[in-house]
Amino acid sequence: MELPKRLAALAAFIPYGSIAADIGTDHAYLPIFLVKQGICRFVIATDLREGPFQSAKHKIKEHTLEDRIILRLGDGLQPLKPGEVEVLVLAGMGGNTIRGILAGAPPTLAGIKRLVMQPMTDAGDLRNWLAANGWKIADEELVEEEGRIYVVIAAEPGCEVTCDPLYLELGPRLLEKKSPLLERYLNSFMVKYERVLAGLALAHSTAAREKALEIEAKVARIREVSACL
Repeated sequence: MELPKRLAALAAFIPYGSIAADIGTDHAYLPIFLVKQGICRFVIATDLREGPFQSAKHKIKEHTLEDRIILRLGDGLQPLKPGEVEVLVLAGMGGNTIRGILAGAPPTLAGIKRLVMQPMTDAGDLRNWLAANGWKIADEELVEEEGRIYVVIAAEPGCEVTCDPLYLELGPRLLEKKSPLLERYLNSFMVKYERVLAGLALAHSTAAREKALEIEAKVARIREVSACL
C-alpha cells in the first residue's frame, strides 16, 4: 500500500512498535498502512463525522484489519481513554483546531509520548502552544504534494529550547535541517505578510501604522533567515 507523500511523512515520524490513535482518520489510509507495515501493533482510528466514519469502516473491512484497527466515532480525544495509546496523530486540520483538541483533554494527553501533527494553517500558533505547555519540537519535515508544501511536526514531552517567537512561527527544526523546500516555505510567509501590509497601507490609523512597522520588521528578519540558507 503506497501512501500519498503527506501521509507517508506522518508515518515516518511514528515509532515502531507503538500504539497510535489517528484523530480524524477520514478513509483510515494511515492506520491501515501502519498496521500492515508492522509500525504499530494496533491503531485506534476516530472521526467526528458519520460519512468518513463509514468510509473508514469499509476500508478497514476491505483489508480485513478489524482486529487491529479499532474505529470510534467522536469529537477530538473524547473517544480515547487515558493511557490507551502512546502516539497521537492529528492531521489535515488547522493548527488552532489541533491546539484546541489537545488543550481540551489533559488526562488523555498526560500519557502521550509523541504527537505527530500536520497543521494545514497556523503552525506557529500550534508550536507556541506546545512550547508553553511542556512539549518540545522533536522533529519537523516539509513535504510537497500536488504543488502544495505541508509541514509535519513531531513533539514530545519536554522543554522546548527555542524561545524566539519568529523561529517558533517558522519552525525551529526546519530551520536547523535546511530542507530543500525551506526557501519556498519561507517565501510563502513573506508573500502572506506583504499582502497584510498592502491592506494596512489603506488604513490611516495609528494602530495600523504600528502594526505595519511590526510586520515590516518581521518580513526583514524572515529575509535574513532565508538569505542564510
